[in-house]
Amino acid sequence: MSLADRKVVVVMPAYNAAQTLDMTLGDYPPGLVDHTILVDDCSSDDTARLARERGLQTLEHEANRGYGGNQKTCYHAALECGADIIAMVHPDYQYTPKLLRAICSMIAEADYEVVLGSRILCAGALKGGMPRYKYVANRLLTAFENICLGQKLSEYHTGYRVYHRRVLEEIDFDSFSEDFVFDNQMLAEIILRGYRIGEISCPTRYFEEASSINFRRSCQYGFGVLGVSVSGLLRRLRGKTGRREETR
Repeated sequence: MSLADRKVVVVMPAYNAAQTLDMTLGDYPPGLVDHTILVDDCSSDDTARLARERGLQTLEHEANRGYGGNQKTCYHAALECGADIIAMVHPDYQYTPKLLRAICSMIAEADYEVVLGSRILCAGALKGGMPRYKYVANRLLTAFENICLGQKLSEYHTGYRVYHRRVLEEIDFDSFSEDFVFDNQMLAEIILRGYRIGEISCPTRYFEEASSINFRRSCQYGFGVLGVSVSGLLRRLRGKTGRREETR
């Protein structure tokens, strides 16, 4: 099946993204995205109003649910609108949407079920301004996760992710955290279930308006990642990976 035969839906977990939303939308590959859903997590700026003015399906949380809680709303909405390929694009312009055609094609035409935009391949993270302590932590945590989960990914902590709809239908992501460790729980579950994962090199940008968690939250996230990794290792040792039957 070609990319043209699939419905591509972009989901945007948003928090105070009014200054960067237009830049993000301006980098969409022409004629690729069929629908965009923005979920505003109780922003203090005009993110939701601006999104509606740009014609995006806009959902608003009445109270801040956190990064994981935002994604849960995003994915349910994407499945409800009949998406075949669901791409998470942060509206803070940290990851470029220009790669969407290449990433979505890997799912539509190369049989991958999950594709990650890696900041580590081709040294994109440091070139884009990632703080060095975050880079070192990223590399150390990724190495530990690869050992625990039996993988060889270059990065577990990217927010640029694209899914085949069956992945989101089959995984109970509502049971995961409402916070940042949600991404790691998702990826660990994907690995343990045996979905086909691809990576593509992705440049990134760090600037004042781009979302980034502080040092304290980064440490909290790091300990959460260690817990997810050890839990995954124990599941592997017990043979309880949740691997599903192949669907063709």
